[in-house]
Amino acid sequence: MRIGHGYDIHQLTKGEFITLGGIQIPCDFSLVAHSDGDVIIHALCDALLGALALGDIGKHFPDTSDDNKHRDSREFLKSIYGMIKKKGYSLVNADISVIAEAPKLAPHISSMREILAKCLDTNIDNISIKATTNEQLDAIGHKEGIAVHAVVLIQESTKR
Repeated sequence: MRIGHGYDIHQLTKGEFITLGGIQIPCDFSLVAHSDGDVIIHALCDALLGALALGDIGKHFPDTSDDNKHRDSREFLKSIYGMIKKKGYSLVNADISVIAEAPKLAPHISSMREILAKCLDTNIDNISIKATTNEQLDAIGHKEGIAVHAVVLIQESTKR
């Protein structure tokens, strides 16, 4: 078994929606990013890559490449999970913590879990997403950004 941890943070700006966990959530801001800025998926990608010491998302999908501009982060996740499977591993579970003052994420968490489970070819019970605030402290608390921590456990696959 191997454990990986991922972290991502993106700045907020005025906009009409943000993309989190593969879904668009209507709100008065958007995330500043080269791709779609999905901090949940970016942190999850880094956790998966970290579990097998494969670098980080920027190594595989650099923000200097026009190929990644406005790209759907689910494509990154599927590609990275393909690397994990190619190495002979599969996901046991993922635990994700989102730190954001807004928008309210509780109504969207179930849909996010379904999308991530599908991308990772696993049961929804293996995907946990929790949301919390920063109690109006620091940049995240002042609605200047959203941050995510993700932890994954992977194991050698028996489907080799």
